[in-house]
Amino acid sequence: MVKSHKSGPDDAWEGVVEGKSRGMLDGANMYHFVKVRRADGQSVKVRISRGLWKSIAVGDRLVKQPGGDPVKA
Repeated sequence: MVKSHKSGPDDAWEGVVEGKSRGMLDGANMYHFVKVRRADGQSVKVRISRGLWKSIAVGDRLVKQPGGDPVKA
């Protein structure tokens, strides 16, 4: 079983995109990820939607509010 990197509904963070990747982790579905450097200095790999993944580039800022999905800021 592959660990999901999807943010939880109550998570809140913001940071700058350091990299983008995608992969077929289960052999059937394409998953989209970004590596984000948060304001506290930690880097995290987060699963995001395909639409958001296609609209962002390295250096863009993402914000995740509790109860919502990550969005480009």
